[in-house]
Amino acid sequence: MSDQDKQKQGHDQPEVNEQAPREEPEIVEEDAEAPTAEQELAEARERVARLEKALAEADLRAQAEMQNVRRRAERDVESAHKFALEKFAGDLLPVADSLERGLSTLDANDPTLQPAREGLELTLKVLLDVFAKYNLEQIDPQGQPFNPEHHEAMTMVPAPDAEPNSVIEVLEKGYQLNGRLIRPARVVVSKAG
Repeated sequence: MSDQDKQKQGHDQPEVNEQAPREEPEIVEEDAEAPTAEQELAEARERVARLEKALAEADLRAQAEMQNVRRRAERDVESAHKFALEKFAGDLLPVADSLERGLSTLDANDPTLQPAREGLELTLKVLLDVFAKYNLEQIDPQGQPFNPEHHEAMTMVPAPDAEPNSVIEVLEKGYQLNGRLIRPARVVVSKAG
C-alpha cells in the first residue's frame, strides 16, 4: 500500500480523540437510607431547640454576670462612702492625742488650772463626739488582754500584780473607722514575772 492509499484510508476512518474519555453522567438512584423531608424537618427542629436552649443559658449567664457587676459596684461605692474619711480622720488623731496629753499634764487638784482643764476636757469631748458621729471609735484597752489585731506592744514589763500578757498602760489610744483599724493602740504589756 502506498503512502497515498494510507492517507486516503486515514481520511475515511473517523478521527480518534486522544484526550481522556468522556465520562458518562452517573445515574443517581434514590438511596433507601437517605433522610426524608420529615426526618430533615425533625432534625432541624431538634437543632433549633438545642440552639434556643443554649441561647437561654447564655442569656441567664449574662444576666447573672450583670447582677454580679452591679453588686460589686454597689459594694465599691458603699466602701468608698464608708472609708472616704479614713485619711482625714487619721490626720485628726494627733489632735485628740495632744488634747489627752495636755489634760494629763494639768494637775487635777490645782484650782488655778481648773478652768484650763475644763476647757481641754470640753474640747476633747466635742472632738470625740464628732468622731462618734462619723463612726470613728476609740480603742482604749487598759487592763484588757493584749490583742495583736488592735494593739501594738511597745514594750513588755514584769508586773506581778497583773495578768500575764495584759495591757498595763496605754501610751496612745487606737482608733477604728466603721470597724476598720486606722491606728492600733500603742501599749505596754505585762509579762510573767
